[in-house]
Amino acid sequence: MQTRLCRLYGKQDIRIETDRVALPGAGEVVVAIGAGGICGSDLHYYQDGGFGPIRVREPIVLGHEVAGTVLSVGKGAGNIKEGDRVALNPSRACGSCKYCETGLFQHCLHMRFFGSALRFPHEQGAFRDKMVVRAAQCEKISAGTTLAEAACAEPLAVCLHARSRAGQLRGKRVLITGAGPIGVLCAALAGEAGAAEVVVTDLQNIPLTVASEMGATRTINVLEQAEAMDPYFADKGYFDVVFECSAAAPAIRTAVEAVRPLGTIVQVGVAGDTLMPVNLLVGKEINLCGTHRFHAEFAEAVTLIDNRVVDVRPMITGTYPVEQVQSAFEIAGDRTQAVKVQLSFAGAG
Repeated sequence: MQTRLCRLYGKQDIRIETDRVALPGAGEVVVAIGAGGICGSDLHYYQDGGFGPIRVREPIVLGHEVAGTVLSVGKGAGNIKEGDRVALNPSRACGSCKYCETGLFQHCLHMRFFGSALRFPHEQGAFRDKMVVRAAQCEKISAGTTLAEAACAEPLAVCLHARSRAGQLRGKRVLITGAGPIGVLCAALAGEAGAAEVVVTDLQNIPLTVASEMGATRTINVLEQAEAMDPYFADKGYFDVVFECSAAAPAIRTAVEAVRPLGTIVQVGVAGDTLMPVNLLVGKEINLCGTHRFHAEFAEAVTLIDNRVVDVRPMITGTYPVEQVQSAFEIAGDRTQAVKVQLSFAGAG
């Protein structure tokens, strides 16, 4: 069995190639990938050859936000059968390190994750027509859910874990800095949790429009309307909770200035070393917490999408056939045009 795949060789050097697909072993299935979302990490690999200390050191197949249809199953595949439409969990924790043994699977010391250059040899990804995966990584979806929607389960799982770090949101005033895919999904989850206000900031209008469609009660283009934030800075801050989704130093400062004393900032965005106004953090007794990946939240994310509790369709701003992978990556990197760009593969449906 043959498959096409998208393999990155270096900065802006991504090629469509052909490879063989193995037969599924025990506990494995072959999935025809239908939809795959281009993530921020994929963009960093494509644009810069990596991010921070993580560099592409050998050719790597990208992609970890995917869904598809089961083509064949090996022995011991459990309740997964041929024809099932599934979202694929890209995480494979070892299950035996000191963190896995205490239930902190997202901190697994030997984590395997689709399309990651963290380890060498690299963990190959899922931008391909067909691939072998463990049956345990498959979460079924219903006939009414498109594969494009199901492929949004991974970023939604990230946001579910972030929300769990924030505490109760019902009746709270929530600020989200950055309206990329993670930001708009955090907005949707804050609304689903009963937040009284959900304000989203960004530098571009298209992602802010998507944020409004996904649950924001107000959006602010801080490039065009910086003064609109001033009332939120008054009297030591306004918001109970901030999800900082950009990792940009100005946005981090905005988060610290806009959160009230004893409020909570969940740092979702990731970058290198970044300036932090520690004097305000201390003076306002702000709770600052990080958030990393997900575990059980992946299945929860699939259920929320499958039941349309969270409608992810507005965030999918472009879909391109795999033959146009380079154009898709270029558009995905232009925030004036796109929020979430996806590739479609042979299994689309």
